[in-house]
Amino acid sequence: MLGRIRERLTWSYVGVFALILFLLGIVAVAGFTRELTRQQDDLLLEEAKDQAVNLTNDERREVLASGSAEFSWVALDLDGRVTDSDPIAESLGLPSAALARESLEENGVVSSTIQSSRGKVRAVSMPLRESGEVVGVIQYARSLQGVQETVNGLIFVLLPLGLGGLMLAMLGALYMSGRAMRPVNESFERQRVFVANASHELKTPITLIRADAEVVLDRGLVNAEDRKLIEHVLAETDKMNDLLSDLLLVARLDAGKLEISRETFNLASALLEEAERFGVRAAVKSVRLDIPTTGKLPVRGDQGRTKQILAVLLDNAVRFTPPGGHITAAGRLHDRYAEVSVTDSGPGISPEHLPHVFDRFYRAQAARTRDGGGTGLGLAIARDLARAQSGDLTAESTPAGGATFRLRLPRK
Repeated sequence: MLGRIRERLTWSYVGVFALILFLLGIVAVAGFTRELTRQQDDLLLEEAKDQAVNLTNDERREVLASGSAEFSWVALDLDGRVTDSDPIAESLGLPSAALARESLEENGVVSSTIQSSRGKVRAVSMPLRESGEVVGVIQYARSLQGVQETVNGLIFVLLPLGLGGLMLAMLGALYMSGRAMRPVNESFERQRVFVANASHELKTPITLIRADAEVVLDRGLVNAEDRKLIEHVLAETDKMNDLLSDLLLVARLDAGKLEISRETFNLASALLEEAERFGVRAAVKSVRLDIPTTGKLPVRGDQGRTKQILAVLLDNAVRFTPPGGHITAAGRLHDRYAEVSVTDSGPGISPEHLPHVFDRFYRAQAARTRDGGGTGLGLAIARDLARAQSGDLTAESTPAGGATFRLRLPRK
């Protein structure tokens, strides 16, 4: 249990660090892209200003009129007609009528990213003046391919750095979670030792109480009324003894000192044996117990501990199934595991209590309380035993009422 807590704590640390790295990466890439775009706009503006001078200087026009594979320009009159342009202007998305109108309306420089046949380009548009009067618009554009390649280069640099940071974060998270869990481990270990020792020490007086009560009954020294009291004492000592046994088992499970064998056995046979034991109890209560499982369910685990799990499930089903109800215990094979499901027709488990049915000593204020004398440890121990065999135990409510418990163990 503590190992799972440490694992969740470690992944929480790594998840938070990964989120921080991701957000920082987004901010870095966005900021870098914005800066490159700003530099692109400044460069385009300078080129546009130079070209505007050339358009009003016939001697220099022939020198600077041609563009390049990345740069292009176009000049428009006030009505949006092209007066001068670069040969490749159209391939870079020029002219842009919307950008020209916006530039004239604002009487200043505007810039935007537009789509062209060569992909996205960055374009600036500014009024073209002659003798101080606006006579048209000049637009200059440049492909964003170079910017995108630069940004991609940054991403390719950040990715391995981020992965390396996550690996270091994993190591750091393991260390920090270990330090955080150390006081919990120590406290839990003291509690486990106390429970184990107390349970063991209480076994002796409980045994003596039972032995003395049985001697009194055997000697016939009490009347009928006192005999009922002593029988009640014997029943309560049995419950106390069961509780102490469960507490000892829990302590051994928590300490990882419970021996779990890894042998191949037939899960169907184990189910039939346990069902035969509980068949009498079910018949006395007028509950029908159906076992449709046939054939073999080869699994690898501890047969004795598995029977203990099945006993808990069948006992739980018989206890909560009303007279006239029915219980179905069926098995099936899956690709990687074998499954036994125990379904009863009892009151079911309400949604708010379902996540807690395997919690130790959890008591739900509902129809499925442990009025039958349970200790509240049976299902918790059963799930721990299943997981100790690399399996699992789950619970769910059925649509028609009742509950289904599913035991899964790895196949042979």
